[in-house]
Amino acid sequence: MTVLEVLALVFILLLGLGLLALIVLFILDRSQRGDAIRRNYPVIGRFRGLFTTLGEFFRQYFFAMDREELPFNRAQRDWVKHAAEQEGNTVAFGSTRNLGVVGTPIFVNSAFPPLDNQYASTEPMVIGEGARHPYTARSIFNLSGMSYGALSKPAVQALSRGCKMAGIWMNTGEGGLSPYHLEGGCDLVFQMGTAKFGVRDAEGNLDDDKLREVAAHDQVRMVEIKLAQGAKPGKGGILPAAKISPEIARIRGVAQGQDAISPNRHLGVDDWGDLLDFVHHVREVSGLPTGIKTVMGTEDALEGLFDAIAARGADAAPDFITLDGGEGGTGAAPMPLIDLVGMSIREALPRLVDLRDSHGLHDRIRIVASGKLVNPGDVAWAICAGADFVVSARGFMFSLGCIQALKCNKNTCPTGITTHDPHLQKGLVVEEKDGRVAAYARQIIKEVETIAHSVGVAEPRLMRRSHVRIVQPDGGSVPMSRIYPGYSDLSSS
Repeated sequence: MTVLEVLALVFILLLGLGLLALIVLFILDRSQRGDAIRRNYPVIGRFRGLFTTLGEFFRQYFFAMDREELPFNRAQRDWVKHAAEQEGNTVAFGSTRNLGVVGTPIFVNSAFPPLDNQYASTEPMVIGEGARHPYTARSIFNLSGMSYGALSKPAVQALSRGCKMAGIWMNTGEGGLSPYHLEGGCDLVFQMGTAKFGVRDAEGNLDDDKLREVAAHDQVRMVEIKLAQGAKPGKGGILPAAKISPEIARIRGVAQGQDAISPNRHLGVDDWGDLLDFVHHVREVSGLPTGIKTVMGTEDALEGLFDAIAARGADAAPDFITLDGGEGGTGAAPMPLIDLVGMSIREALPRLVDLRDSHGLHDRIRIVASGKLVNPGDVAWAICAGADFVVSARGFMFSLGCIQALKCNKNTCPTGITTHDPHLQKGLVVEEKDGRVAAYARQIIKEVETIAHSVGVAEPRLMRRSHVRIVQPDGGSVPMSRIYPGYSDLSSS
């Protein structure tokens, strides 16, 4: 038998197998009852599911414009990538941003900006002066909460090392304190979620001895009591069972093989008075500045917090409030909560600042802004609105190499950031990514300083609401100080 005859025979065999497969698929599709498209259009109906699955990837690369994608567009992601890789972030020919979109911040340039010898360094700020161990925070921009468990081991290692290089704090997230948080030597904010992972007893209550053990680490500088986060306000955290290894189960104090689901709120904390009692208890046990993380649904609700503080005195106040916006992210949450619950940080932040200041607590409570603040303009806007600090989670994920594959909850992250699959984790080389984390943080701070100088002040914390205008529905813009006049604008002093 010649070679051509063999090839012809193989071709006929393959063709026969292909036709047999089509017949089998035709019968399966026609007989199944769950999918109407496949039942009415056997075989070819399967392509709809395939193209739907592939569509989210093709849109990112071929069809979506630079400013169109959600939750983060290509322009935002590219800025982080270039900053992390220490490439130039200058652009040519003009902005691709539509400056007429309602809500767009436009910074007010000064006719006489400061010269190089008139710049000032941003002074470190003390948090929790009344705690036994106050914390002097050096950076206006820091890493928001992401747990070991939600993130992979190499991701946490790279973030820890990068935060140390950049001189910024790292929030542990609600999954407990792991060796990998400590590995890099950076300052840590220990986040205590509603399940109290890492500091819980067998029933899920706070174990004071375990809290003291956590606080005994020199790197742990503050405690953040998480009430809510922007992606799922009113719903506890979710870590799928597939992502709970024996080590993660041990660190968190949970059983392996089942989802780790946190309660909707802290048990026993039923009102603002209970919350202040809890903050006081945690601060006394740990000796550390203690604050809360929450999301604003209405400012009337948070008014109750400040009224409770006023009734007890300033010493009863949390040392800081981390405010997350409804646009905040997470690895796993119900879509209605991600889409529809919680006030945007753009509206909530100035309202919270005004509540704090109107109660005479400007120097007592530090405000930390969170929620989709990943680029310099976002951070500068938050400082203008009155935030003392800004934190980001997803921005740092992009610096690690996140491609927004939207697989955080499936343990199949292709970049190794949110998976515990050893094969996928190999793609994340800690010794390469830690420098990118640090470079991103440094570049954010540098360009926020550039914006501050452009509006005529020596350093970012001197920016005020009058330094930024907000685009209105008629296409014009007005100063943010006119929209939210409660904040004392000291820009002229």
